[in-house]
Amino acid sequence: MKDDQYRRQAEDWTERQYADAASYLAHRADLVVSLGPRLERGDEVLDLACGDGGLGEQLLARGLRYRGVDVTPEMAAEAERRLGERAPIETGDLNDYEPPARVDATTVFRAIYYARDRAAFFAHVAGFTEKKLVFDLNPRQYRVADVVADLRGAGFGRIELRPFFVPQTVALPGLAVAVAKALERSGPLARLALRLRFTYLVAASR
Repeated sequence: MKDDQYRRQAEDWTERQYADAASYLAHRADLVVSLGPRLERGDEVLDLACGDGGLGEQLLARGLRYRGVDVTPEMAAEAERRLGERAPIETGDLNDYEPPARVDATTVFRAIYYARDRAAFFAHVAGFTEKKLVFDLNPRQYRVADVVADLRGAGFGRIELRPFFVPQTVALPGLAVAVAKALERSGPLARLALRLRFTYLVAASR
């Protein structure tokens, strides 16, 4: 079972999941800030299914506040170890969790498929998110039009999609990373690449 896998592999999860964790997560964090309504220093990000908090390090480095939540206690414990007193970490299911106060942004990475009812999940998140919801979407797994319809039904009227081409399991030299980022903006070529691999980052706001 996947839960057992996460329990067994919680230690050093980020370092083992990404060939170049710093480059990959830095790019993800930059897009969390810039895609859709821009986040400002001091804004709070709620990271649902946060794993061991690897993204939290990058968001904190950008002056944001961070709150991590993961359903696996071992992952939450690793996130606490990684981030220490810099950020609150809780154990909870992304379908049911509600933060103690409204947050500026909510993120969900590599976990949107854990939503029991996607439309209900988006509506749940909309209830406590001020600026935007940001998540990754595999267009070969879900029809983009269906996801957009669910977001609009939850009250998110502005939806931006950005291809994400920095690979997870291959470490690229600096120039190749720059080329991958440039290709994300290549329009038809980027959409063609997404038929074969890679994902979108989606920012949904009101």
